[in-house]
Amino acid sequence: MQPPEGCSLFLSYNFHMRPVMILFAKSPYPGRVKTRLAKSIGIEQAAELHTAFVADCIVRTNELAHMGLIDVELHTDDETDAWGPFGVTIHLQANGDLGRRMFLAMQTALAQGRPQVMILGTDAPTLPVGHLVELLCNEADVALGPTADGGYYAICSRRVDAEMFRSVNWSTASTLSDTESSCINAGLRVWRGSPWYDVDDITDLARLRSEGGLPEHTARALEKIYGGQGSGD
Repeated sequence: MQPPEGCSLFLSYNFHMRPVMILFAKSPYPGRVKTRLAKSIGIEQAAELHTAFVADCIVRTNELAHMGLIDVELHTDDETDAWGPFGVTIHLQANGDLGRRMFLAMQTALAQGRPQVMILGTDAPTLPVGHLVELLCNEADVALGPTADGGYYAICSRRVDAEMFRSVNWSTASTLSDTESSCINAGLRVWRGSPWYDVDDITDLARLRSEGGLPEHTARALEKIYGGQGSGD
């Protein structure tokens, strides 16, 4: 991988501790995950697809971990052994709404001496690794990876503030802009990275299925659901 010019991420000797990438994921209980998608493909299939998305996200982020650039953790909302075989460090998320859970996770990591912390959603199985590197290499206090629906696939922070999510309307078309405004009002410098898309509903799934070269676990789950019809092969 060619690092962006001047990116301190690739000068790992500058860090006493590496940046940490925290994957936020729900435990894969049918009926509790991918609920919009489940209306079209069924709750069991939606849970299997969610499990696959998270698995591929772990594999993708481990590419950077194996290069010695970051550490990777998985934070789930409930106890689960669904992703135990991947050998990733797993923690439980704090209580509260999404903003509180993300803030506490980032605050804890930075207090441990991490130079940066990224929280990454697990709804974008084909997200390019380069998009994550771009966020990590930016010098802003907060770098956001926007999604097509008005949200964001990742937030990367060098500094945090207790007010940074104060006025955010979650799971709406204004989530990204609300977060940017709240962070700016909290005195944080904000930067927006390259866009991608989450897979939340059947339209998003159709877009995913039209892509070639899907990651292994996602391709396998789609094969099981659709029998090889449009699973990225």
